[in-house]
Amino acid sequence: MARFSLDEISDTGAFVRSASTFRNWISRDLNSQFPPESGRYHLYVSYACPWASRCLAYLNIKGLNKAISFSAVKPIFERTNESDDYKGWVFPESETEVPGAEPDMLNGAKTIRELYEIASANYTGKYTVPVLWDKKLKTIVNNESSEIIRMFNTEFNSIAENPTLDLYPTDLKPQIDDTNEWIYTSINNGVYKCGFAKKQEPYNEAARQLYGALDKCEDILSKQRYICGNTLTEADIRLFVTLIRFDEFAIQFRTPSPLRFVR
Repeated sequence: MARFSLDEISDTGAFVRSASTFRNWISRDLNSQFPPESGRYHLYVSYACPWASRCLAYLNIKGLNKAISFSAVKPIFERTNESDDYKGWVFPESETEVPGAEPDMLNGAKTIRELYEIASANYTGKYTVPVLWDKKLKTIVNNESSEIIRMFNTEFNSIAENPTLDLYPTDLKPQIDDTNEWIYTSINNGVYKCGFAKKQEPYNEAARQLYGALDKCEDILSKQRYICGNTLTEADIRLFVTLIRFDEFAIQFRTPSPLRFVR
């Protein structure tokens, strides 16, 4: 049965995100089932989705867009199957239907849901993007954005155009991990906790954490160029993809736009 985000509501009315389900790893290890081969992998994204967009950002900034193909679904949920009411990511019927989106030329799928069903006939989780697809084995490698960007950062350096760019440098790993934690909890996932909360108390708490974290970012970035110092890192990308959508997108999750207060 298709799983909805609203199925992830706790007894207190708070949104509790479930873990991603496909967690395979592309590795340079000689025995890896998924080696970093040029032309083997495809990234499915939605431009509306911040989780998918962080992967697309890495694809471009690391110079992997010639080695890993990608395509985008339509930006608005639609019915995915006549047998139920589940709405999710859908491919357009033509390249001209929606700017930036295109039909699935690899598998002929009409929806992201179909890709999950190809990869696992008994799949019962959510049908989310990003999807990192293995063209050779015709399966999903990984659908967890935080892991996909780590793979893009290191495992494809032999074929990347920017192999020396390291967005998760060893000397900054503890700081990046700590920053990622509070940004994810209060901002990246915070907007969803506001939007999907079913009771006032969890909404109030999520909103308090969200705007407290935004104030923290403002304070940090008033003193330095990037969120973890003077170097662009993974933490900046993870923060940016949420912030850039805030004024137009996050307000749908009942999070008042900071720019409206400025205006």
